[in-house]
Amino acid sequence: MSAAASAFDPTTLAKYGRLSLIARNVVEGFLSGVHKSPYKGFSVEFAEHRQYYPGDEIRHIDWRVYGKTDRYYIKEHEEETNLHAHLLVDASGSMAYRGANPRGGISKFQYAQYLAASLAYLMLHQRDSVGLAVHDHQMRALLPPRSTSKQLMQILHTLEKTVPGGETNLAPIWDRLAGQIRARGMLLIFSDCFDQVSHLIHALRHLRHRRHEILLFHILAPEEIEFPFTQRTQFRHLEFLSQLRLVDPVAVRAAYLKNFDEFRQTLRVQASNLQIDYHLVRTDTPIDRALGAYLMKRQARRF
Repeated sequence: MSAAASAFDPTTLAKYGRLSLIARNVVEGFLSGVHKSPYKGFSVEFAEHRQYYPGDEIRHIDWRVYGKTDRYYIKEHEEETNLHAHLLVDASGSMAYRGANPRGGISKFQYAQYLAASLAYLMLHQRDSVGLAVHDHQMRALLPPRSTSKQLMQILHTLEKTVPGGETNLAPIWDRLAGQIRARGMLLIFSDCFDQVSHLIHALRHLRHRRHEILLFHILAPEEIEFPFTQRTQFRHLEFLSQLRLVDPVAVRAAYLKNFDEFRQTLRVQASNLQIDYHLVRTDTPIDRALGAYLMKRQARRF
């Protein structure tokens, strides 16, 4: 791994400490390398035009652009080009999981912190409005979208002071937010999605009915995906800490992998059916891949 790539490694990022420094290092490092990446052509600034479609008002066509490109483009107003984004961060107890070696890795919640902070930094730099919702089975913090200079520090402070804990009950929270978020925008969800898939899809469908664009970052530890355990292991329930269970991993591995893969695939397919961008993100995955996913979605809004 090159030096530039290692800067985005989540374990390496933990040594920086403060979330503001992490976000700045990730975003500025990522953008400086954009021209060398698969995201060539993207930049911090985005064009204020989108392709003309039948039904658009002809008076909004930019004829100067037509004269140069021989194509019809609509010049959008500032309120159309600037994005209203909401970061939805799951802070339930299961997000505290750090993997098989708690001292060596970061938790799913820390990864969500890094990713949400970096995206907030990037979007506010683009003069977009960004809000934050942190929740477990109830709302912990809710910051309405703003594009002011103070908004980034408010978002980072809220993320930094949050300690994951409490039960998972994602669907009712998302369902409630669908009724509260009036302005159409982009929702970026950071969660391990440990809830009934049918309930999650119902809530996501409600959000899509409100015409929000949704990026779902499904954050999982490698051990949850691969189940590499070979010796008898005592597992602790992360939301009910007094619940312990001694398990023979070899005996349950095949069934676990089958059920877990079905869970992930069902969520991915049904999210895709709702035109939701689903991204499986492992806590050992470099942060810049997720930033690239956002930039691709952001760029697509122009057309």
